[in-house]
Amino acid sequence: MDFLSPVWLWMYVGAFLMLAELVLPGFVMFFFGLAAVTVSLFKWLFPALPTWAQLAAFSVFSIVYILVLRRYLKKVFKGDTEQTASIQNEFVGRIGRVVEIVRPDVPGRIMLGDAEWMATSAMRLDVGTEVKVVSQNNLTLRVEPI
Repeated sequence: MDFLSPVWLWMYVGAFLMLAELVLPGFVMFFFGLAAVTVSLFKWLFPALPTWAQLAAFSVFSIVYILVLRRYLKKVFKGDTEQTASIQNEFVGRIGRVVEIVRPDVPGRIMLGDAEWMATSAMRLDVGTEVKVVSQNNLTLRVEPI
């Protein structure tokens, strides 16, 4: 058996691309590797398959695998992602002080502990007003006066 035949070369490329997925983010390289392995099998089944047909098959299988399989397999490999309540509610209930005017349409800044945070409110809050954090949206805190 010739280990440098096109069948084996496609298999090597496929294995390399699948292993490359372990160090590269995005979950895309795996499907290129799967397409290369598929072309290897086609070349094994149809030995007279010309090079242009192998490359065309590789392109088609790559696109089909990415479009069809990625959506389903990404869920399997991603696992469960659960947001804990402690992260979501880390600042809720804490007391701070306005250091930059907070308007309903324009976020301001509050001092919470030893750090300043972007803050929004349903009403205008002047500098020096004590506020309580009622919710958090990413790095912006929703506050109300005490």
